[in-house]
This record gives sequence, C-alpha cells and structure tokens, in this order.
Amino acid sequence: MKWIGRRQSDNVDDRRGMSGGGKAILGGGVLGIVILLLNAFGGENGQMIGNILQQTQGQAAPTEERALTPEELKEQEFIKTLLADNEDIWTKIFQENNLEFEAPKLVLFSGQVQTACGGASSASGPFYCPGDKIIYMDMSFFEELRTKFGAEGGDFAVAYVLAHEFGHHIQTILGTSSKMRQLQQGKSEAEANKLSVALELQADFYAGLWTHYNENKNAMLEPGDIEEALSAANAVGDDAIQKKMQGQVVPDSFTHGTSEQRMYWFNRGFKSGDIRKGDTFAEVD
Repeated sequence: MKWIGRRQSDNVDDRRGMSGGGKAILGGGVLGIVILLLNAFGGENGQMIGNILQQTQGQAAPTEERALTPEELKEQEFIKTLLADNEDIWTKIFQENNLEFEAPKLVLFSGQVQTACGGASSASGPFYCPGDKIIYMDMSFFEELRTKFGAEGGDFAVAYVLAHEFGHHIQTILGTSSKMRQLQQGKSEAEANKLSVALELQADFYAGLWTHYNENKNAMLEPGDIEEALSAANAVGDDAIQKKMQGQVVPDSFTHGTSEQRMYWFNRGFKSGDIRKGDTFAEVD
C-alpha cells in the first residue's frame, strides 16, 4: 500500500509509551481469546466486552512512561495517514449528501486501556466505542490475525480493519447503530444476532467503499492489497472462527457474518463505490 507523504490526522492519541511493562488485564489465556473472538473488530460489542473485562480485571499495573521505538513511530505515522484518509473520504461523502461529518478519535494502546465502554485489553482486538466515539487499536492484534487465524497480514489488512471500525463510527453518527439496538428489543437471540450481522457487514461495505474512493483519490493500492483485506475478512468470519475454536458451526449464534458474507460486502463497496448499495439490513437473511 502506498501511503507515505500524505496528510496525517491530528486525532490519534498514542498511549503505548504510557502502558509500561505490566501484564494485560486478561493476558493470552482462554478468556482473553474468547474476548478477542467475540470482538473480531466489531464496534457494537464494545459495551459487552467492557462489562466482561470490568468483572475480571484486578489491580491495574503501574503506569510507566517510555520512549516509542522506531517501529512504533513508523506505525503511528501509518495509522495517522490511514485515519486522515478516512476523514477526508467520509467528509466528502457527507458533504455530497448534505450531512455534517464528525470525525472520531483513535487511541493506540498496548496492554490495557480504559474506555467509555469499560476497561479493555489487547485481547479485545480493535474496536469502536460509541460511548466516547473513539477507535481503539492494539497493533499486536495483527500478528495474532496472521499467526493464529491464517490471514495473510500486510499493511492493507490494517487499513481494512481501521476502515471497518471507522464504518462503525459512521453508523453511530447516522443513527444506524441506535436504530439497530431498538430493533433488537423483544427479538429472540437468533433474530437479534441477525441484526448484529447486518450492522457488521455494513461496516465491511463501508470499508470497501472507502477503499474505492481512496484509490481514486490517492492511487494507494499495490498488487496483493485487496487480497490482504479479503484474507483478513475471511479469517474473522463467524463460521471460520467457530470451526477453528470449537470444531463446529452454529449459524444462529453468528454476530459478525460468515467469511463469504464479509468478503462479499467489502467487495461490493469497493466495486460499486455507491453508498446506496450498502443496505445490508434489507438483504441479509
């Protein structure tokens, strides 16, 4: 992915130098893996994850300041550029539709972090908290994605995940997320889960839509980039995760969509470039 030399966002708060050497809240144990899989970069699970973490966390490790490593500084520049790209594209889309855009913040952390949705750790994976309108990312997730879930990795896998979380912010400021939660009231678990799937797939569509517009603006894509995004989407499909972790698939328990669905909706956004084609609620069974 070509990204060097473009605008960098001022909305990134890098807290990795403040995280010290203490252990993460949940570490890498079984519960930590469960939280990671529950999240699988989905914004609307933020409150649930926070509640679980608050119930399990003990004393926070002492905070120590340290200088960021050269690698971390490079990651910071990359994330700032990606966030700026998302800000610019969505500002344009909102203006074209006579809507007022509000940019989210993004926090880079390692180990553990406090959010308006509760405490979180590296085990949470990247997530968006609607309570404070902040995207939270621990960069170690992407190594987990590659080594444990078979994704190809690469810089555009990071771009896809960030764009997906940015999509949850779009859903929040458009009111889609709150409407979805209202629709879930009184529904069976299976029916409520279908609505969650539609929300997640729409965030995948928005990630593809951003890719379409950003490629037209910045010619950022290099050979293999789209494959990196699709590989990440494939790795975190509910069916792929369940099969890997429990050996069987339970469709009624899906909350994020199958691998095939996630790849399809990303591709639909990327190829169409038309926000009107992203009504997953009307099309997802």
